[in-house]
Amino acid sequence: MKSTEKTHPTRVFSYCPRCGSPDFPAVSERSFKCGGCGFHFFINAAAAVAALIFDENGRLLVTRRGIEPDKGKTDLPGGFIDPGETAEEALCRELKEELGVDVKEMHYLASAANNYLFSGLSVFTTDLAFRVVPISLEGMSPSDDISSYEWVNPAEVDPEEIPAPSIRHFIKEIAVHERE
Repeated sequence: MKSTEKTHPTRVFSYCPRCGSPDFPAVSERSFKCGGCGFHFFINAAAAVAALIFDENGRLLVTRRGIEPDKGKTDLPGGFIDPGETAEEALCRELKEELGVDVKEMHYLASAANNYLFSGLSVFTTDLAFRVVPISLEGMSPSDDISSYEWVNPAEVDPEEIPAPSIRHFIKEIAVHERE
């Protein structure tokens, strides 16, 4: 996991989000307690999804990040789950947004913790991986926050090209076994 020495919320947040008081000390590695209004704020993991899509030759679809953080690095299609959305709904939405692909079926595979550095803040996530069978791959086109995609043998992907620990785990451990 990337170092959180300077980006951990306990080192970034200074004011209570409820009342704005500067008396907002961290009381643990995962919570704050406001001295002004008593608000107790917890640092919890956000949820995200990732799709493992294989072609008829057992190659995995990987994407290239089109935005920071880690622009140009290897990733899997997917993204954050919006409030009020299920993981399955989020996966369908993300695949439509990023590749123009509709989902025929999906099966949950595994979860992994991640530290997503965004705007100088560590955003802790729990990422959920699904094996996805699209309705069709015809007309697939990268958009939203991906710049391109390619089909690869997951065993041949360079782990140094995968910045997210969760995605590295999904590609190097889960995908390698899924294609067998």
